Amino acid sequence: MIIENISENKVFGGWNKQYSHESKTLNCKMQFAIYLPPQAASGEKVPVLYWLSGLTCTDENFMQKAGAQRIASMLGVAIVAPDTSPRGEDVANDEGYDLGQGAGFYVNATQAPWNRHYQMYDYVVNELPELVESLFPVTSKRSISGHSMGGHGALTIGMLNPERYCSISAFSPICNPINSPWGIKAFTTYLGEDKSDWKQHDASELMKVATKLIPTKVDQGGADNFLAEQLKPEVLEAAAKVSGYPLELTIHDGYDHSYYFISSFIEQHIRFHAVHLTK
Repeated sequence: MIIENISENKVFGGWNKQYSHESKTLNCKMQFAIYLPPQAASGEKVPVLYWLSGLTCTDENFMQKAGAQRIASMLGVAIVAPDTSPRGEDVANDEGYDLGQGAGFYVNATQAPWNRHYQMYDYVVNELPELVESLFPVTSKRSISGHSMGGHGALTIGMLNPERYCSISAFSPICNPINSPWGIKAFTTYLGEDKSDWKQHDASELMKVATKLIPTKVDQGGADNFLAEQLKPEVLEAAAKVSGYPLELTIHDGYDHSYYFISSFIEQHIRFHAVHLTK
C-alpha cells in the first residue's frame, strides 16, 4: 500500500510521524500519526498502543497535547492515532459538531448516505493495523485506548475483539451511549432506529454479558461538565460487577474533560498497557 509521509519530528529519541493513505474501507484519503520509540529505530519490533480521539479531534490532538512520547520512549511502545472519521468533499457531513466529519463514533454505518464512508470500526480493527504491521517495525501485540467518543470506541472495540488486544483503557468514555444524547443522535443516524442494533456498540451492555475478560482501566474527571448527562461511568461500573469484569475505574476530583486531565494521567495508562503488552 502506498502511503505519504506528511511530517516527522524527533522526540525523546524516537520519531513522531504523520502519514496519509487511500483507505479502501472508508473510500477516501485518511491520515494517521505514529510514534516510533528509539527501540524501533534500532531494529527491534515493538508493540503498539492504538489511541482513539474524541469529538472534533483529528490524529494530531493526542500526539501534540498528551505528552505521551516520553514514557512510550522509555517503555518501548509505539503509539498509533487515526483520525476520528472519514473526510473529504464527497463525504457526508452534518452541521453539528457531534455528527459527521470528526464524529465517526467508531461504528460501521448501515444507513445511507453514511454507509458509503463511515466504516470506522472496520478501519480501526482491520485496515489500519494491517497497514501499520506491514510497513513499520512493530509486532502484532496491540492495546487500545481513547478519550470521550474515543474512549467509547476503545472499550467497545476491545471487548468485541478480545483476541486482538492485550489491554484496554479510556479517559472520560461515553460509557452508555444508548442512553446519552451524543450516542442516541449518532446511533440513530449511523445505525438506524432499531435500538437492538445499538447494544453491540455500548460498552456497558457489552461488559454486562462479557465472558472473555481483558484488563481495563478507566479514568474520569470528577469536574467533567459532561459527566452526568453524557458519560455515565456508574453504569459501566455496575455492568462490571454483573460479569466480574476486571475494570479499574477511578474518579479524579477537580479534573475536567480536557487534555489537561489526559496529560496528568497518561503515564499511568501507558505503564498499564506496557505491562500487558510485554507479558
